[in-house]
Formats: sequence, C-alpha cells, structure tokens
Amino acid sequence: MKRNRIALAGTALLAAGVMALAGCSAGGDAGNGGEETGASTGIVTVQSNEPQNPLLPAVTNEVGGGLVLQNIFAGLVYYEADGKVANELAESIESEDNQTWTIKIKKDQEFSDGTPVTAESFVNAWQYAASDPGFENQWWFSNFAGYNDGGDDPDNPAVVEDSLSLEIVDDTTFTVELAAPQSDFPTTLGYQVFAPLPESFFDDPDAFGQNPVGNGPYKLEKWEHDAVISLVPNDKYDGPRKAQNGGVDLVSYGTADAAYADLLSDNLDVINPGVPPSALATYKDDLGDRAVDQPAAIWEGLTIPARLAHFGNDEEGNLRRQAISYAIDRDEITDVIFEGTRTPAVDFTSPVIAGWNDKIKGSEVTHADADKAKELWAQADAISPWSGTFTIAYNADGGHQPWVDAVSNQIKNTLGIDAAGQSFPDLATLRAEIKNRTLNAATRSGWQFDYPGAYNILGALFITGAGSNDGDYSNPKYDELVQKGATAPTVEEGNKLFEQAQEVLFQDLPVLPLWYRSTNAGYSTAVDNVEYGWDSWPIIYQITKAE
Repeated sequence: MKRNRIALAGTALLAAGVMALAGCSAGGDAGNGGEETGASTGIVTVQSNEPQNPLLPAVTNEVGGGLVLQNIFAGLVYYEADGKVANELAESIESEDNQTWTIKIKKDQEFSDGTPVTAESFVNAWQYAASDPGFENQWWFSNFAGYNDGGDDPDNPAVVEDSLSLEIVDDTTFTVELAAPQSDFPTTLGYQVFAPLPESFFDDPDAFGQNPVGNGPYKLEKWEHDAVISLVPNDKYDGPRKAQNGGVDLVSYGTADAAYADLLSDNLDVINPGVPPSALATYKDDLGDRAVDQPAAIWEGLTIPARLAHFGNDEEGNLRRQAISYAIDRDEITDVIFEGTRTPAVDFTSPVIAGWNDKIKGSEVTHADADKAKELWAQADAISPWSGTFTIAYNADGGHQPWVDAVSNQIKNTLGIDAAGQSFPDLATLRAEIKNRTLNAATRSGWQFDYPGAYNILGALFITGAGSNDGDYSNPKYDELVQKGATAPTVEEGNKLFEQAQEVLFQDLPVLPLWYRSTNAGYSTAVDNVEYGWDSWPIIYQITKAE
C-alpha cells in the first residue's frame, strides 16, 4: 500500500507576518519549461474525453474540458509535476493578514489574439465567473468579500454582477479582499477558474466557448465534437510552460480498451486517464520502461442521492448507505479487478494531500463486514421494506464496467437484493443526466484534485449548493466546519477542522468512499519526455515527438 506524500508548496506559504508567493522557480520537476533545447515539431496524440460544457473557465469542471483549459490558458500560478506551486503570470501574491491580497502580474503579456493581458483581464473574468449560480465553478469565490450566490434577490436570483471586492490599482496590479483569512489562497490560484479572459469573450460568451482565445502555451486550432480537439503552440505565450512539440491532438475514444489498443500499435501517443482494467495485469510487460505507475491525487466514490427511494435524509436512508458500504469489499476489488493499482479509500481526500488521516472517526464503515451489512439492511427494512433494484450509473468510455459489475455482485450476494450497473456511452452524456437531476440511480463519482489541498474536494463535492455536489448533500454543521477550516490561520489548523468535517460525512455518508487511484498509464515509442503530474494528467507541453 503506497502512502507517498507529495511535498506541497502550500505549506511553505505559512510564514509569519507577510504571506507571499513571489519569484518562484519555473523549473524543478516540470521539465524543460521555456527552454528551446530539444524542442520538436511532431503532433502528439493524447487520449481524452469530449468536454461536457463549452470551454469556459466558469463552467468547465471535468477532465475532458479541464485538460484543454489547462493548456490554452495561463494563470497567476501553475503546479509543477510534484504539486509545488510556481509563478506563471504572477510577479507576486502578497498579504499581511491572509485576507487582503495584492497581486502583481508580469508586464507585456498577451492573449493569442494579440490583445494585452492586464489586471482588468483577471478582475473581469473573476467577476463573471462569480456572477451566476448556474456556473459550476461559482462556488470557488464563496470566500471573496462581496460574494453573492444570487439568493438575496428574489426578483433576479440568477445573476449577480460585479459582486466581488476586487480593485484594479494599475494595468499590472489588483487587490482581492476575502471575507475571511485563507492561508492557502495563493495555492488555489492555479485552478482554471482563476484564468484571465480577453475583451472578446464578453462580446459573445457562447461563441467564445466553442472557440476560446487563451494566453497559455497552446491555442485552439479546431474542435471536432466527439472526435478530436487540436491544439497548436501559441507564439504569444512567454512563460515557463513553452510547448516543446508541434501541437497536440486530444482524441476522444468510445472505450478505454480502444485507446489502449491504439497505444500498443503506436497509433496513439499518450493514454489519459489511464490503463483499462483489462490490461492492468499486463501493461507493464506490454510497455516496458514506457509504463507509468505512480501515486496520484484522485479519489473515487459512489454517490447515492437522497432523492432516490429508500435513501432519503432519514434513519432508513442512513442505515441503507451504511449497509451498502459494509457490503463492498474494497480490498477484493482493488486486488482482483484493479490488480493492486488502486488503494481502498478510508477518507474523503487522498494520501498524497497534506493532512490525510486513515483513522478518522467513523471510517470503519469503509471496511467490508457482511454480517454488519445484513444487520443494518434488516433494520432499514423494518422501517420500510425494500423494493426495486440498486442501480449504479457509469460511463462506458472510462473502463468502469468491471468494477461496477463486481460491486453490484457483492451487494447482491451480501444483501440478497437486485443490483446492476447502468451504462452511458460517454462521460459527457452521464454528466448531463447528473447535472439535470434526471438520473434515478447511484453513480460513480471521482475527483481529480484541482490544487493540492483538502479543501478542494471537501468544498467542491459536499458543501451545500457547490457545483459538483451531485447528490445535493446539505448539512449546516459540515458547511460550518469546512468554512472554518478554509479560513484557519494555517494549513495545519485547517486540516484539523477538515478532519472534524469528515466525521460528519461518515455519519451521513452522502457518498461512499471507494478507492484512491494511482496513475497507471503509458506512452508510445514515438514520444519522449513524457511525465504525468501529481494530479495524474500528462504534462503535454514538455512532450517531444519527431515529425
């Protein structure tokens, strides 16, 4: 069982007095960065998914669109391969109290259309992202002074413009006032929602979402829906992530097995997010030194929405969630289905995130116990007899069927009920059903951390009204503890409060922790300098390929 921890730059931000992120190195584990030495001209092909949403920082929060935005936009900071924070557009990010921050950006930066990147580009983009509760990423601004989720205006609850307390000082300087101190604020700024936007975005946001103009190492050349997204180097980019190849094609595949077959035949250069379950036992022999096996900040679980019959926010629903959790033998599935490439989850974060704890009160529910499962299910039946089938929804293009079938069989055999998987053709289709709340089933859940901090997942998945809270979970006690953790004076103090918040999650079990993923991946014989980051994504700008 791997318990590797990544050194987090966030902890280095906790100096007494002035808090600052300034002059960070752009080198380290992120490859050659902006060096021209070894640059190549070949087009790199990478497995991906059709984005669920238009390519907009305010609404994209899944891997298909996220990989695109990560490479066509440059933010104030970025994350190196090991999770360390380094400046990208920021000259400095400073505060004396963790609440009022002064941000200075580098001069003479441009978007791919040649227009300047200024302080206003950031301020306007952030105000827009915070303006509409319909945006999946609006919640990222909930600790900004002036934030309004739209609920205070009964006549116009959907849009709140220019609510954040942001002030432009000059073309390269702006200030941010938070509602409460937040020690890891600079660490969060590498997430795509904090990217700047050009003036052209505001002329036609809908058109922009199909053909975005960014300021990152690449620019969008074409988007053939459900087929390929082609990126080419952005000659306006002057930062540490300069492209070392002639471009990247992000290719959508119907199944992970199809992508892996193309990899073996050198018709695909890089697989992402990973090796399909059918090949886990053999991929290291198949690929040799091109096989990748390393820890990653990815958590997976099973969401059981309270709107499902027999699973409400009441005693019966709580008993049934516990029973199903006890009925799942995570050790067996991670060993047999995943060939030891997953680790059973015992919390709601990740072992590679600072503050992880495998002994949180209530976590015993993650350990298989058939007798306990039957006992709890019987108690629930005494309240209201069970009827129907327990269904687990999943996307077929992600290689999930083997484990869904295995979990369904464990539940069926232990509890004596019908249980089965429900397949959707791709992630975008499944996500649409989840977002529209038209899915009458439990669903596989996954979280690839956006930045290396526990608040990222605990805020995004479980806070009331958060954009990725697919089960519509709500508990005021949990919300209070998480917000206190996010605004604690230090990361360490915050993590203690996050542990208390997780105790509440274990009491309510809106989502059952399943396992932590590793990065099990690989690449073709045609590419070099391939590296996967702390978040499991390939660092595509540093990959080289001969034409």
